[in-house]
Amino acid sequence: MAGKQYTIRGIPEELDSVLREEATRYGKSMNALLIDKLTEACSIADKPKTNGLEIFSGCMKPDPELEAALWEQRVVDPRDWE
Repeated sequence: MAGKQYTIRGIPEELDSVLREEATRYGKSMNALLIDKLTEACSIADKPKTNGLEIFSGCMKPDPELEAALWEQRVVDPRDWE
């Protein structure tokens, strides 16, 4: 399959520089890199589905007061089972 051909104009110098560096780093042509980027951006690549919240993973600072409050909620009162 030949695929479609696009012409993109007005690429900012900074973006061009970043894309060229990345293409070199991964040993890809600019064309291959851009196809990969577009495929990923359009969510049609074979990649695991996420809920988008992974960017927040590990961003909370330890909070002893919060941990204590959560621990208190986990304690089972035996009277609740009578």
